[in-house]
Amino acid sequence: MTTAAPGEPAGHVRLGLRENLGQFSLLVVVNAFVGAMVGMERSILPAIAEQEFHLAARAAALSFIVVFGVTKAFTNYLAGRLSDRFGRKHVLIGGWLVAAPVPFVLMWAPSWAWVLLANVLLGVSQGLTWSTTVIMKIDLAGAKNRGLAMGLNEFAGYFAVAGAALATGWIAARYGLRPEPFYLGVGFVAVGFGLSALVVRETKHHVAHESRVHGELPPGGVPTQRAIFWRTTLLDRNLSSVTQAGLVNNLNDGMAWGLFPLFFAAARMSLEQIGVLAAIYPATWGLAQLLTGAVSDRIGRKWLIASGMWVQAVGIGAVIVAAGFAGFAGGAALLGVGTAMVYPTLLAAIGDVAHPSWRASSVGVYRLWRDLGYAIGAVIAGLTADALGLQAAMGLVAALTFASGLLVAVRMKETLAASSVT
Repeated sequence: MTTAAPGEPAGHVRLGLRENLGQFSLLVVVNAFVGAMVGMERSILPAIAEQEFHLAARAAALSFIVVFGVTKAFTNYLAGRLSDRFGRKHVLIGGWLVAAPVPFVLMWAPSWAWVLLANVLLGVSQGLTWSTTVIMKIDLAGAKNRGLAMGLNEFAGYFAVAGAALATGWIAARYGLRPEPFYLGVGFVAVGFGLSALVVRETKHHVAHESRVHGELPPGGVPTQRAIFWRTTLLDRNLSSVTQAGLVNNLNDGMAWGLFPLFFAAARMSLEQIGVLAAIYPATWGLAQLLTGAVSDRIGRKWLIASGMWVQAVGIGAVIVAAGFAGFAGGAALLGVGTAMVYPTLLAAIGDVAHPSWRASSVGVYRLWRDLGYAIGAVIAGLTADALGLQAAMGLVAALTFASGLLVAVRMKETLAASSVT
């Protein structure tokens, strides 16, 4: 028998995907619009940097990813804390309000500094909205189907990234780089905000219920925010292994976001072909997560994470040695498969280890470090590309990705069984 949370009617609160299907499905849709906001930049912003603002240096052209990654990372950390304090729905709505100016700034930016400002706003918005949809889905799903829940969440977000990248690449090839491709962003904000404000419901009462089901806290009660930070970052073998893998995963994603379009352009791919190639990676990533999240609920998290990092490294290598569109597409798809093996599984592992009472804060710390990977990847890739060329920069990132998988294999223990343990 379930116990109602304060303010909820008796028997109302249930944990599980089936029991919360309506709200869970709604949050999947909302996260698709969150992902689409990033996707509208993915295939065309490097071209805008070179063609409209004449940024020849790779490090300068990739500065928008650095700005996006840093602001998103620190907002992720705050989002976890804010959602615990003020509720998930308020944070979600706030994130959409921050996103509202982004497409307009990108349409009419008179200088690259304005593009960077738009990416500051986009990073803050993504940190608030994506983090909150993750936390809310974990709240609703409970322990049994946590991997599947994260797979569905990340599928929606990254399949939408792919769709928006494909759409903006197609529009840019026909009508120009600005302003037409960014008209889509106005619609994304309007629908995402409307759904979040009018239909999404608060999920904090599910956390209160799960905490009662989960059991008592260890001696000392809820850890301090400082303790949660260091436990997730370095001290806990499982949480810190997950955190470094998330950072390196987004490090290679930042490289792919910034350098792949330039690498494909250097290989004489058209703008429309670049749009397709930019979409293949997140589309494969998004679709495959429908399977990988659920698989992690059955076979465990550790080896799916380690092997996924190795598959990513092989995918980057395949792009480097490819000679044409088919080879680039195959490497991008392989990178997407490897990322799908890792992405929902990392979030599910955090949920396995962290107690419900401090889980949102731990997710915030993990996502802080994970999304700093965007900035670190853009800096490493940009500086290395300027010094040694595009292929050398991509090869370095592939090596770092492979090493991250080795660290998971050596240091991490399986976390799936921990989901029933405090």
